[in-house]
Amino acid sequence: MAIELSFACESFATDGTVQLSLASVPPTKLVIAGWTGRDAAAIQHHIHELELLGVPAPSTVPLYYRGSALLLTQAENIEVIGSDSSGEAEPVLFFANNEWWLTVGSDHTDRKVETYSVAVSKQMCPKPIATAAWRWIDVADYQDEIELHSRILEDGKWIPYQKGTFASIRPLNSLRDGFFPSTTPESGSFISCGTLGAIKNAKGEGIRPATSMELEIRDPRRKRSIIHRYNTTVLPVIA
Repeated sequence: MAIELSFACESFATDGTVQLSLASVPPTKLVIAGWTGRDAAAIQHHIHELELLGVPAPSTVPLYYRGSALLLTQAENIEVIGSDSSGEAEPVLFFANNEWWLTVGSDHTDRKVETYSVAVSKQMCPKPIATAAWRWIDVADYQDEIELHSRILEDGKWIPYQKGTFASIRPLNSLRDGFFPSTTPESGSFISCGTLGAIKNAKGEGIRPATSMELEIRDPRRKRSIIHRYNTTVLPVIA
């Protein structure tokens, strides 16, 4: 069982997992890396996927968006305005106690707002993040093997929504260093490192909203996982 992130050697569980609490690692900076696919065709696929929703193509690849650090949450339930938002699983690196750590989060985004401003859409929704983490130095050398999964609750059933490995995403070190060139950034710096395309359902729908979502990263070498599930409540849009 994972135990609280106190950074002492004895704080590590047998598999190297530690418990992450935003109370013990207060977020000071949130960066969301976009268009981070390693394969040009995969990037184009994701751009096309979003263009179908009216989202304009990026000005450069990758692109770094800023978000309020207050958006990060470990709550089981989040609230959003309107029914046009959806989540996406992403590896998240954060800096604490003079080293980088890895966890999983969701770049929950308002897709309607995204059609006119991706930057604004990133600021519209809470950003769920898991309650466990791994030392980045322990997995960095074989990061391409780490699996990224998500599932959504759709029509009363849990179905796969995203599936792949970090090999589909630019090396996380390069994404991190593209924004945080210093080896010792401010403690509580978080960077969300991009995502995978959505698996279409029987109706041919790719990116789509869901009332509940499950995020997961799997480490096949150490046979461990970090899983986080959250629910979304839609608040009415009042004119």
